Amino acid sequence: MTATPLQSQALRLPRDLALITVAIDAAMVLLNMAVRLWPDSPESEQLRSAYALPGVWIPMVCSIAMGWVLSGTIAWCHGRNALERHGAGSVAELPQPRMRYAAAYVVVLLLNFYALSPLLYDLQLLFMPGGRFHESLGFTSMRAAMPVFVFLQSVAQLIVLVLGIWLSAWIALRGARAGSADAQADEVPGGPPTRRAVALVAASVFASLQMWSGAAMSRWSSMTQGLDGPALLVAWLVPPLAAFGLAFWGAWLGAAPVFSRVRPFRAVRASVLAFVLVQLLCIAAGLAWLAMAVWLHGFNSAGSLVGFALALVLVYTVLTVVLTRATVRGLYRRYL
Repeated sequence: MTATPLQSQALRLPRDLALITVAIDAAMVLLNMAVRLWPDSPESEQLRSAYALPGVWIPMVCSIAMGWVLSGTIAWCHGRNALERHGAGSVAELPQPRMRYAAAYVVVLLLNFYALSPLLYDLQLLFMPGGRFHESLGFTSMRAAMPVFVFLQSVAQLIVLVLGIWLSAWIALRGARAGSADAQADEVPGGPPTRRAVALVAASVFASLQMWSGAAMSRWSSMTQGLDGPALLVAWLVPPLAAFGLAFWGAWLGAAPVFSRVRPFRAVRASVLAFVLVQLLCIAAGLAWLAMAVWLHGFNSAGSLVGFALALVLVYTVLTVVLTRATVRGLYRRYL
């Protein structure tokens, strides 16, 4: 069935929502940076000096970029899910969904930038030297409490990001009537082929979560200290890119080429489940290896440490492909 101009425009909604999300995110970041680095600002000179350091701008840029990947992917999933649930004809009847989404998302980001982020920063100050909880907890307890608090802060920001996109999409897409089964069968959404779309969604979410966990750990660990600019850039770029490639491969193997629908949030759930399982199993494998090394009096040389690191990378590689394939295949089993 030939699509009408309005239906053709509706079929582009997932892509448009993703682009709108990334564009608004980028505009907010640039606006915030411009305000903080404005020459008349009292801390502008100090901030410019700090942002010029590779140890500051490389993690910041990589984290922001992967945040855009995650937010754009989730926004695309909402648009695609609306098309698959309601059909292009019903979505085409919505009044200005792109404008409503953009307006709602701007409000969400403003609340996040100017309400939630300062609140989390004030809470973090309570645990810093001179804070209310610093003396009561003591130095040893503070060393244990700070990583936990930083991790919970990162989790809260991630949850706010996902909920903000969900709320914006709900405001933009509410009112779409459910299409009939025949209409939905005729209105196959446009975009990438279903198998590739499933793999791209799963890989994007997996890589974003990998970058998010790395950024959360870098706030209180010293893994990247002492690295120069190029080495630091490699340390921040290679892991998420490798995770993306491995997760894409696993999801591609798990998805079947006969899908008529993407069911994007099944790909998201499969990716999140695979990510959690990979992290837990890698931690378990690392602890088991360390226990065995202590028992056998290993790690007496640099070669032992290199062997341990290579073995852990191999375990991560295999687990990422196998578990992503398994979770995608399991959650899409009814559609195979």
